Formats: sequence, structure tokens, C-alpha cells
Amino acid sequence: MIGFLARRVLTLLFTLFAASVVVFTVLEVLPGDPALLMLGTEAREDTLAALRSQMGLDKPAPVRYLDWAGGALTGDFGTSYTYKMPVAKLVGDRLAVTAPLALLALLLSTALAIPLGMLAAVKHNRVGDWGVMGFSQLGLAVPSFWVGIMLIWTFALQLRWFGAGGFPGWSAGWGLALQALVLPAVALALTEAAILARIVRSAMLETMREDYVRTARAKGLSRGQVLRRHVLRNALIPVATIIGMQFGFLMAGAVVVENVFTLPGLGRLAFQAIAQRDLIVVKDVVVLLAAIVVTVNFLVDVVYAVIDPRPKQAG
Repeated sequence: MIGFLARRVLTLLFTLFAASVVVFTVLEVLPGDPALLMLGTEAREDTLAALRSQMGLDKPAPVRYLDWAGGALTGDFGTSYTYKMPVAKLVGDRLAVTAPLALLALLLSTALAIPLGMLAAVKHNRVGDWGVMGFSQLGLAVPSFWVGIMLIWTFALQLRWFGAGGFPGWSAGWGLALQALVLPAVALALTEAAILARIVRSAMLETMREDYVRTARAKGLSRGQVLRRHVLRNALIPVATIIGMQFGFLMAGAVVVENVFTLPGLGRLAFQAIAQRDLIVVKDVVVLLAAIVVTVNFLVDVVYAVIDPRPKQAG
């Protein structure tokens, strides 16, 4: 177990290092002037020189990378050129929206996908299975932003059950804040539920063919008891890893949905920073999102190793 964890930690650190180098290289080292890109071609030379000095562009690239990486490790992500405030505070404020949104979407997708996957497995090659697979294909084919627009049109404009967008802030009360996250969470959850339902179905079908399941049936257990005690419990082991990975994907992939619902989340911050050419914010947010995905995958590996010893033995 110790060797397994050591290898995973080394992989995590190397991936984070590689991601930071790639992002830094693309934004600051490749041909082009980051200061000119941020200020535009109409900027005065003295203004460009001041920004280059502020960004440390007069230093060698390795020194700039070490300064940036060292600051990030201590919580100093620099100051946003557009917002004139520390990037760390910007990111912290936006994470307070994106993290609950991703968690709510994950809960909704899991609550929907597991029963549907079980139904498809139990009704294999019958109407229930075909219906679930049809939902899955539709969920994979329809983009989340279109689902979000349809949800706004139906539940905000026609039924007026929810607001069309925006976020009142957690200070306005948990009820109002969560209500503002329901529709975007549903828009994100449907695609993830479509993926997860297929995985639950496949895992259950594979588990139902195992010898110990046939043995349990031969001992006189009912079909429902076998499904609950043996099939579902063992089939959910690989499903649990996918659920964990989906949380990382939801954190990093909510950009479009946050813009559809005008939520002040991390994805919208990245989108605005790109539009405003605030490269300092873009660089920090992209690396942070990569770090979230990599860290979640690492935690998923650890949890899987705890509940199923085979990966530890395989390395």
C-alpha cells in the first residue's frame, strides 16, 4: 500500500508540474508580447514597459516561472490586471459558487443514473433497457448549454418557478442560493447521468455473470436479495471511481453553463479573463482547474485501492 501511494503521489506531483510548465510556456514564453496582448496595439510604449516590469517580463523565463510557482505554493497568485485585486481572492469567491454547483450536479446525476443503470441491467434487452439506453444516447448527444437554455425557457420564463440566472450570494440565505443553482446543476447533471447510467448497467451485467452470484441464487436467495447484497454492492466499486472523476470534470467543465446562467463561478471568471486578456488570471485559473482534476483523480485512486485491493497488487 505504501509503494502504491508513493507512486501515485509522484505521478500527481509530476502531472501538476507538467501542467504548470505547459500553461506558463503557452502564455509567456511562446513568440509574442503578453503585455501587448493585454493592452492592445494602441497602448503607449511607456505603459507597455510598466506592465512588462509589473509582470516580470524583463526577467529570464526560468526565473519568472520559479517566481510564479513559488508564489502559487504560498497562496500568492499575483494581482489581476483587470480587477485590480489579488487573484487568490477572486478565485476563492468564485469557488464558493462552482464547488457547490459541481457537488449538486454530481448528487443529481448519481441519484438519477444508479436507478436507471440498475433498471437497464435487470431488464437487459427488454423495453426498460432500451429506454435507458435511449435516454443515455440523448444525454450524450445534446449539449449542456442547450439543455440550460431549455430549462430557462421552461421553468423560468414559462412556469416562473426559478430565476433565469444570476446568483444572490450565500449571504442572502441558503435557500435562495441553492435555488439559483438548481437549473444549472440539472443542465450539468443530465450529461453526466447519461454516462454514469451506461457504466452502472455494464458493471451490473458483468457482476451478474459472476460465479458467486449464481451460487447465491442456487442457495435460495431471491432475485431482489441477490441484486441488493451481491450484485449492486460489487458493481458500485468501479462506479464509485467514475463518480469521483466526474466531480473533477464538473469543476473544470462548468464554463459554458455558468455563462448561460450568468453565475459568478470559476468557469465564468476564466471566460471573462480570456475576453479581457487578463493573462495573469487565465494562467492561474487554468492551472488551478488542472490541479483540481488531477487531485480528484488521485483521491479516486486511493479510495479504489482501499475498497478493492487488486490495484495495489497490480501497481
